[in-house]
Amino acid sequence: MRVAVIGASDKPHRYAYQAVKLLLEKGHEVYPVHPRVREIDGLKVYPSIRDAGDCFDTVTLYVGQAGSAAMADEILGCMPKRIIFNPGAENPDLEDRAKTMGVETVRGCTLVMLKTKQF
Repeated sequence: MRVAVIGASDKPHRYAYQAVKLLLEKGHEVYPVHPRVREIDGLKVYPSIRDAGDCFDTVTLYVGQAGSAAMADEILGCMPKRIIFNPGAENPDLEDRAKTMGVETVRGCTLVMLKTKQF
């Protein structure tokens, strides 16, 4: 599964870092996205989702509402099948726009979903 992690972190104590690592461990094709981080443990980090490619199965958000609002067109433009709004990353406007485009939206924790086989 192709997964874009928006707000990826190179700091091991951050959930966004842990999500990247666990997604890789579970065999997913991971595309970390952060404008100021260049790599995470040797994995290339993309400055924007547009730079990461197109057609993602899942986009998982680790940025606040203001951050995802600024990237909304880019996120929706890659036509993900699903967007996960992790705790603290809720954005009702983006969620509504995604739903009208037929994109599944989930308010949940990527880490919990992976660990409980709900991903």
